[in-house]
Amino acid sequence: MNQFKTGLAGLIMICISLPAFAEDVALDTGNSAWILASTALVLFMTLPGLALFYGGLVRSKNVLSILMQCFAIAGISSILWFSFGYSLAFSEGNSFIGDFDKAFMTGIGKDTLAGDIPESLFAMFQMTFAIITPALIIGGFAERMKFSSVLLFSAIWLLAVYVPITHWVWGGGWLASMGLYDFAGGTVVHITAGVAALVAALVLGPRRGFGTAAMMPHNMTMTVGGAGMLWVGWFGFNGGSALAANGDAGMAMLVTHIAAATGALTWMFIEWIRYGKPSALGTVTGMVAGLGTITGASGFVGPAGALVIGFFAGAICFSVTTWLKTVMKIDDSLDVFPVHGVGGILGTLLAGVFSATSLGIFSGFGFADGIETMAGQMKVQLIGVIATVTYTAFVSYIILKVVSLLTKGLRVSEEQEIQGLDIHMHEERGYDL
Repeated sequence: MNQFKTGLAGLIMICISLPAFAEDVALDTGNSAWILASTALVLFMTLPGLALFYGGLVRSKNVLSILMQCFAIAGISSILWFSFGYSLAFSEGNSFIGDFDKAFMTGIGKDTLAGDIPESLFAMFQMTFAIITPALIIGGFAERMKFSSVLLFSAIWLLAVYVPITHWVWGGGWLASMGLYDFAGGTVVHITAGVAALVAALVLGPRRGFGTAAMMPHNMTMTVGGAGMLWVGWFGFNGGSALAANGDAGMAMLVTHIAAATGALTWMFIEWIRYGKPSALGTVTGMVAGLGTITGASGFVGPAGALVIGFFAGAICFSVTTWLKTVMKIDDSLDVFPVHGVGGILGTLLAGVFSATSLGIFSGFGFADGIETMAGQMKVQLIGVIATVTYTAFVSYIILKVVSLLTKGLRVSEEQEIQGLDIHMHEERGYDL
């Protein structure tokens, strides 16, 4: 398990930063087949999973706007990843950003390897992560941002926030060198998306009628269906991050499932006790909280540790969701920050605890190379959280202000918001009954 302890970042440093070494490694068809399947599963999480999950949560007059944003972001992110994103994230560069050696996928052919899988496949697998992360953010400003502002913000944010932090953590950057544990995106995906969504919600302000009018999901069947797709797709998200079809991938899948199940049940029972009835919305939200929280820790903790992580995910994310809406009056429309942001922070910190080998049944698989104590690993995890939160919040705020100037305001007008974004932005209806 020693090579496992180095995590994804160490493996990528070997595979990508040292191409001469990679040429001496033979293609492993079994590993390649698993990452091919994982890549499809992660894209499936966004299209159609996240699109349907978010689409059902908004009001019927805005359902197509959500679906459209998910599809458009998938297209923009893919082209930017091909052009510059992959190179800046995973080429050698320096401790903070890569270089342009692989811009436009230069030097990547059919026989080019990243470790023992095709580099084209590795780049595509990572592209699916670059697609879902900005797509998650739209839940923070759903039902009120101009389509042009969404597209411009997502494009700039991908290159200015997602790409640098990916390099810090997975591309051989400074957090990887410190030994940060983030197996599949606790910091890179969930903290960045959650914090950016919170900043966007604060900058745009709440939806018209927030706090006074009911803004219930218009189609829970769609939401539950999308949630099921997310649960299944997450096995590629976390299991695929092992970059091999081996015991590491198998364990990542097991702990992912346990955390998701525990998060769903925890949220469900809290609602049941507090409100007298469990809701489908709460149950699937707890499931997503469990998945988001285990993501960063999934390669480093055991099944019992995952159970505890899932419980904390359900309980803490539920509390923060309630507090944010009822006390702080912040309209993070689809709960991106309390579920993904808080879940990512919680999971990143708990990875430093449950990776310890001295916790009996709750033991994990050891600390990063050069770190000997839980305190040492926790220090690195905390630094990773603080750096990710601070950088994401500051840069996201700047991007929103720049985009507001370029698009002459981020929000649609009051009349257009009342009418609905489907008709105003796309001249279409989600339902024609």
